[in-house]
Amino acid sequence: MRNLKETNVIRLACAVLVCCLLNFAVQVHAQSQVRALSLQECFETALENNLTVQIERVNPELSLYDLRISQGAYDPSFFFSYRQQNRQEPGRFDPSIGNIPGSSSETDSFSSGISGQLPTGTQYSFQTFVSETEVNNLGFSFNQFSGNSAFSQLRQPLLKNLWIDGARYNIKLSKNRLTQSELALQWQMMNVLTQVELAYYDLIAALENVKVQEKAVQLADRLLAENKKRVEIGTMAPLDEKQAQSQVAARRADLLGARRTLIVRQNALKNLLSQEYSDWASVSIQPSEGLRAVPVVTDLQDSWHKGLTQRPDLLQSRKGMENQGILVKFRRNQLFPQLDLVGSIGYAAQSRNGSYSDVFDQLTGRDNPVWSVGAELNVPLTRRQERYNFKSAKAQAEQLKLTFKRSEQQIMVDIENAVSLTKINLQRVEATRQEREFSEAALDAEQKKLEVGKSTSFIVLQLQRDLTAARSSEINALAEYNKALSQLSLSEGSVFDRHSIDVDVVEWDPQVNPLLEPVYSE
Repeated sequence: MRNLKETNVIRLACAVLVCCLLNFAVQVHAQSQVRALSLQECFETALENNLTVQIERVNPELSLYDLRISQGAYDPSFFFSYRQQNRQEPGRFDPSIGNIPGSSSETDSFSSGISGQLPTGTQYSFQTFVSETEVNNLGFSFNQFSGNSAFSQLRQPLLKNLWIDGARYNIKLSKNRLTQSELALQWQMMNVLTQVELAYYDLIAALENVKVQEKAVQLADRLLAENKKRVEIGTMAPLDEKQAQSQVAARRADLLGARRTLIVRQNALKNLLSQEYSDWASVSIQPSEGLRAVPVVTDLQDSWHKGLTQRPDLLQSRKGMENQGILVKFRRNQLFPQLDLVGSIGYAAQSRNGSYSDVFDQLTGRDNPVWSVGAELNVPLTRRQERYNFKSAKAQAEQLKLTFKRSEQQIMVDIENAVSLTKINLQRVEATRQEREFSEAALDAEQKKLEVGKSTSFIVLQLQRDLTAARSSEINALAEYNKALSQLSLSEGSVFDRHSIDVDVVEWDPQVNPLLEPVYSE
């Protein structure tokens, strides 16, 4: 008897503690600012503020910078040089002509021009050269010479670096990487939208479960009140009242757990929607939509087609194979010997009296044309490095093909699982609905029997627990069905189409608009 009293005291103490904690949670919740949000509004907020999306948005910008850097290989460069040379020769004796006096000379030379490379691999150079020489023949005379020349040079690869060279390789690679970064951003946006949708449904389910637990507390309170009356009039044993009290405490504890789950799911959705989490600290999100089971016709073949043709991560892998193909092409071209066609053309002029007007007259009159044409051949004796670079690139290309095939197969498996899960969850919705209806009918009938003394409080308590569990199961089934549809659209890569979101890929300009601006269709 003493143990029973101690047990009852402990139960009552727990019930009081639960009530206090529950009241505190209710007060905190009441102080929160309620904000009603639809799923579409959550999408818009997430795409604008989600930190993961914002981080991923930088990558296309960086890839675009890399592309601009690689295209800089074709930017021409200007060069200029100046050189002064001094030379002295001592006097000497030549038996045939006698003494030859020493001499000194000073030469100032200037050169300038423009050089660069064309997308065809052609290297060009346009250059001018000016020089002036002063010669002092000691003891005899002073002479001055001036010269000028203007010419252009071209070098065209005929084998190695003909159809692709380092510059063209880097540009093609950078273009593909820009596309890859844009696809990665799309895939990240799809994942974030899916996470938002799942969190949104979880939040609705948590709110509904709180309502279910509140109804369970109401049922337990009503049964406790009825049992107290029956104990007072002597038609029920005191033990039944204690069982009802225990039921009330247990249901209040369950309600507190449901409220705790609601807070956790509130915070999870806030984290996905916020750039500054503190701005949402006093906000309580109230979903403006409910859980519905709208039947969706699924076609496995159609889902496979969508997944294999429009999933951004798979398209990104396809671009990776293209990059490797470009590398194989580049490595193959490097196996050829270096055979270049070279040529130059220009004009030269020289004056022995130091008159620059004479020099320029010769240039403008094209009096002294100078030209050359030829070929240069450079053949490595082993080409070991080039051969094994080519073999390595081919092996990696084959590996990427197998990896891509594995990814395709995994996507097909994921889609088939998602389709099956969607169908099963839709059936679970109907099954749990029937379970809930039957539980409501059973409890109603048993309560009527209890009122006339044909049942026991224990059976009613059990049926109350069954009804609460059935209601929770129905809510969870509704949430899981909608979440399965969300996962299916992610597996197909059809998240944007499903929610009427148009994502336009635009070239990044910090003064105009960001990359991948989402546009919502009405």
